[in-house]
This record gives sequence, C-alpha cells and structure tokens, in this order.
Amino acid sequence: MRSTSPSHFFQPQVRRSQNQGPAPTGPYFFYGSLHDQNLLIELLDLSHAPHLRPAYIQGYKRKLWGHYPALLSGDPMDTVTGAVYEVLRVDDAKKLAAYEGPSYTTVACSIRYADGESPIQAEGYAFLFVGNTRDLSEGSFDFKLWLERRALGRKS
Repeated sequence: MRSTSPSHFFQPQVRRSQNQGPAPTGPYFFYGSLHDQNLLIELLDLSHAPHLRPAYIQGYKRKLWGHYPALLSGDPMDTVTGAVYEVLRVDDAKKLAAYEGPSYTTVACSIRYADGESPIQAEGYAFLFVGNTRDLSEGSFDFKLWLERRALGRKS
C-alpha cells in the first residue's frame, strides 16, 4: 500500500455514467488536440475536412495534463479559446467521448463564436476534466507541437 501512488485511489467528483443515456449532439467546443482536422477525419471517419469555427467559452480555465489540455471550471471572467464543430450523430459524439477517455466528461456550456458570422452564440458541449487535479500543471497547450508529434508518430 505504501508504494501505491495516492492518485491510484482518487475518485473523480463528477463520474461519467455508463448509463447516462445517448451522447448529446450539437455544437462541441474543442480546446486542444481535437482542433486537428486530420484527427477528426480519422476519429469520425469523415470524407471531407470538418468545418471548425473559432470560438470561446467563459467561466472555464485550462491547465495541462501531461501535454494534453484539461478544461476546468473557473471564475466567471476566465476565458478559454478554441473552435466548434457541429456533431450531428450520436455515434460521433460517442467516438469523441471515447477519445477523451474517463478523465473527461461532457458538460453543457455557452459558446460565443469569434468569427463574426451568425449565429454569434450557441448552447453546446465541452469535455471537462474530472480526473485527479493533482496531476495537472500550469502551462499552455502547444497545438503546433501537437501536430509535429503526431506527424512523427505516423512515420514510425
């Protein structure tokens, strides 16, 4: 027992229920690796590049979980920038949730678009980190580095 990491016993405050019903469809706010259009094409078996709209959400903050970003509840004035993809099929929403894994859960959020097009806001979803917050660190997600690492992984 003494050699076991305390995080081994961690129980998330918000649990992803296996019986929470169908995965929601609608606008999904992405703030990290899901910005990668090629990743979305692979995950969702798309025949074309996905349309992503620049956007932001307020009341949340971002930290790092390893080299992945983790979305957390924050102060009302905290802002996280990202992009939105319209998820039309429950099956696609399930695939995205599976990619994020059990340390993230889907939460409803208010999205504001940053591209000047209509609509200017929407109610949608984001993946909130529910893992062990002691595993998080300060820092920012480097999307360019993410793309480079992914490209190197494909060459291996």
